[in-house]
Amino acid sequence: MGSFSLMHWIVVLAIVLLLFGASKLPTVMGDVAKGMKAFKAGLKDEPAAGPPASDRITGPNAG
Repeated sequence: MGSFSLMHWIVVLAIVLLLFGASKLPTVMGDVAKGMKAFKAGLKDEPAAGPPASDRITGPNAG
């Protein structure tokens, strides 16, 4: 359980073909690929979450 069988993928493909039609499917898949590439590029270019450890003030006078 938890994995999809070949029959599941055939049903999903049939539904996608019915929704979008065979002529729009390459366009939709191209847009999905562009979105995935942009998402990966955004993750790679993400700056660090916080300031460097040397800039942090800790202790009783931190605040």
